[in-house]
Amino acid sequence: MNLDNANPFPYPRFLKRRAVFRFLSKVAFSLLSDLEIIGQENLPQGGPLIIVANHFHFGDTAAIVRATPWPLEFLGGFFLIDAPFYLKWIPNTWGYYRVRRGAASRDAMRASLAVLEQHGVLMLFPEGGSWAEVLRPARPGAAYIATRSGAPILPIGFDGIPNIFRELPKGRRAKVTIRIGKPFGPFTVDGRGRDRRDALEEIGHEIMRQIKALIPPEKHGIYSDDPVLREAAQEAAVYPYDDLAQTGPPDKPLKIKGSP
Repeated sequence: MNLDNANPFPYPRFLKRRAVFRFLSKVAFSLLSDLEIIGQENLPQGGPLIIVANHFHFGDTAAIVRATPWPLEFLGGFFLIDAPFYLKWIPNTWGYYRVRRGAASRDAMRASLAVLEQHGVLMLFPEGGSWAEVLRPARPGAAYIATRSGAPILPIGFDGIPNIFRELPKGRRAKVTIRIGKPFGPFTVDGRGRDRRDALEEIGHEIMRQIKALIPPEKHGIYSDDPVLREAAQEAAVYPYDDLAQTGPPDKPLKIKGSP
């Protein structure tokens, strides 16, 4: 094989190890939670497809694996800030494309588009982190990839995953719900400069509104219809990782209030 012509971003990858993780995710959710998956009839046959979901806990990645049938490609941060050290080997073993929080991530964008060009399934969390348990604005990456690829978007809403680890010490299984919405899009963007940025920002808001419809109202954050809940979520809406690319990971996971 001519290595110069080899695909640097093949899809699918690591099928055997990912099949093992999928099995383990089924076992783990069966043992640790009372899981209900709603909307499985909305799962398309395959890609190209972008999956988006709310991100309230490091366990959300395992929930996506549990709820979908594909060998997903994930976008994730170089620094897995919120995951405990003893679980960080899992995403590294699964394999994911790394994003530099607070900086340009050209390789990750190239990888994302290459996966979708191969009719693959790409998973990303538009909020860019799990520092709060209410919805926050989408980062620009989700809308950029959606418009560049022309791929449809599948929204998924998680409820109850943080409670797994709260109930576990009490010997109880937490109620967890995964709701799968209907695919929407694709999106296109015209114009340049500020007009283009504004259009991408609005697509990001539409992505979050689609997710909003799949989670309880008290978790809607800045997208809540209740002005009191919107105001309470303003602190959580501030992206905390803009300097991370320059400074490296914090000594301790960031804890920002934002949950009702």
